[in-house]
Amino acid sequence: MSHSAIAPRASHDAPTARATAAPRLNAAVVGAGMLGLDLAERLNASPLLSCKLVASRQSSASALRRAAQLGCAVSTEGITAVVRAGVDMVFDASSAEAHPAHWAALASADVLLVDLTPSSGGSMLTPTVNAVRAESDRHLSLVSCGGQAVLPVLDAVARHCTRVEDVEVVTTVASASVGPATRDNLDEYIATTGYAVERLTGATRAKVMSTISPALPAPAFRAQITARAYGVQTRALGDAVEAAAAAVRHYAPGYQVSALSVTDDLVRATVTVTARAGQLPSYAGNVEIINAAAVTLAERYARSREVGHCG
Repeated sequence: MSHSAIAPRASHDAPTARATAAPRLNAAVVGAGMLGLDLAERLNASPLLSCKLVASRQSSASALRRAAQLGCAVSTEGITAVVRAGVDMVFDASSAEAHPAHWAALASADVLLVDLTPSSGGSMLTPTVNAVRAESDRHLSLVSCGGQAVLPVLDAVARHCTRVEDVEVVTTVASASVGPATRDNLDEYIATTGYAVERLTGATRAKVMSTISPALPAPAFRAQITARAYGVQTRALGDAVEAAAAAVRHYAPGYQVSALSVTDDLVRATVTVTARAGQLPSYAGNVEIINAAAVTLAERYARSREVGHCG
């Protein structure tokens, strides 16, 4: 594989309408694992965004060939190639360790950086909770796949009680959907998800645990939530959780709150996410929930920029 960017394969399947539509914003993806490749596919399916480049220093040649087959230029030069590409936005699907250097390389550029690593850098966003910040902030954090799964529910809990105290989150993910970077970043995943729960819901304490399951058949992505919350408005909470789940399904259709109960001051909920888009296996709901959220927020940024230019 050459260290220079490789031109994308010509595509004959793009709708003719795109030639006359408003130009889509160009994006680059850093990382070519399952997360990065699915993200590139989603970006190219968006009416507002287009994946111009997939860059990675560590991915296999076969992964970069797959990216080229999606119509993206590819490079083994990582962030160096991204800086040269002159894109409108960058999606970092590499690692928590690498992300600070990527932000430093792009901080002076007029680009949106969307962080899918658990590095805790940038503004922590979830589409159903605080998506409006995607219109103004330039460094967005998607927290983690677990964060994207539980924050819509915990936001509903926080809005329908007088106080949230302790929160415990236990996620279970299929081993086949977890790449090397995710395994290396488990400590960061736990810390960043817990911090986001405390910050975005006002919880006093949050404890996060994660299980990588080797079971076959591979289990769907699941998150179990236990929250000690006082003054819970039980009926209103049920309606709010149902509405939050419906809102998430607009971008991640396999999202379900499969159980919700309130006993004394304990709220318990179970979230399951199955993947229903692209080439992902159904058990890779962890990949779907964070990638779908990332594209949703980037599209909101694109729409706000379009309105700003029109004004």
